[in-house]
Amino acid sequence: MKRLLLVGGGHSHVEVLRQFGLAPLSGVEIVLVSPDRLTPYSGMLPGWVAGHYTVADCHIDLDVVAQFAGARFVRSTVTRLDPGTRIASLADGQTISYDAASLDIGSTPPTSAIAGAADLGVPVKPVAGFIEAVERLGREAAAGGIRRIAVIGGGAAGVEILLAARHRVLAMQRQAALETMLLAASPHVLPGHGAGVRRLMARELARQGVAVHCDFAAARVERDRVVAADGRSVDADFVAIATGAAAADWPRASGIAVDARGFVRVDDHLQSVDAPGLFAAGDIASMDARAIPKSGVYAVRQGPVLAANLRAALTGTALAPYRPQPSALALISTGGRHAIASRGPLAIAGDWVWRWKDHIDRKFMRKYSTLAGADSFGSS
Repeated sequence: MKRLLLVGGGHSHVEVLRQFGLAPLSGVEIVLVSPDRLTPYSGMLPGWVAGHYTVADCHIDLDVVAQFAGARFVRSTVTRLDPGTRIASLADGQTISYDAASLDIGSTPPTSAIAGAADLGVPVKPVAGFIEAVERLGREAAAGGIRRIAVIGGGAAGVEILLAARHRVLAMQRQAALETMLLAASPHVLPGHGAGVRRLMARELARQGVAVHCDFAAARVERDRVVAADGRSVDADFVAIATGAAAADWPRASGIAVDARGFVRVDDHLQSVDAPGLFAAGDIASMDARAIPKSGVYAVRQGPVLAANLRAALTGTALAPYRPQPSALALISTGGRHAIASRGPLAIAGDWVWRWKDHIDRKFMRKYSTLAGADSFGSS
């Protein structure tokens, strides 16, 4: 009996499990290791913050997907993986040997460079902790205790989270006495997007009264304010952090080949460049041949190729190349049921764009919520 070890329950791995459930591979045991039973779909998280979705709407039940695939689900965290012996060590003391393994553990905002961020700020990942913080925000807003919200990060994630939090708090407080501030280290909001999209977003931020602070390199989070490296500061009751992606420490410590930022180096087949039988996808993966944005859109597209290559690695057949799309459609929500579409020079905004996004997101979720046994969501 061979064993396939899946470390993490990200977007790519849920599709791997679905594919193996649809076409089981005889003589293979699948083990999924993840610290949480519910894994979030990143595309719907801002909608949950805004109040448009329930937790069930935007989370996939890993226990259900694992059962569909005939996999064993271990609720724990991998702390080390030895590519030579092919043994993974878990936080609870277990060890698991494998014949083929894949990492899809995502990333977290790099908070170490911002003093106080880990204790006084709210990173958007891990999502479980972020959800708890947003629920507290809602309770404080209902009591009238939120007056100033700041988000560190001027990319799409930062903009979406700020506008969603604004929408949520105003709905809870039922008054307009709220200051919102976007703190972007770059010269403008949404770097990497076209000029037309940046103009549309600047207009929307101004319409909603958001104060945008560009070239604001956050250096310190204090109990009631954020201080930049140049001495500027903004007062805030709630500070969320959406500043890009940082890698977990343990892949580097395990001796797995990583890039300068600690992400696992993979080839065009999503296989480790120096550890045959070890694969990686999603944010934790870094392709040697091309730069891939740390975006859920790419992780979703990697899923089917990863599933095929894990099957090939277990059966000794040829691996398939992953060919990422040259550009990806981004549908950026703006708090209410309104969104901006961005792809290359394309820049379109409207309520219908949000409905388009909602349709795409719900269609993705139905692939996993309709699997056998999915009615058990949230049960213990």
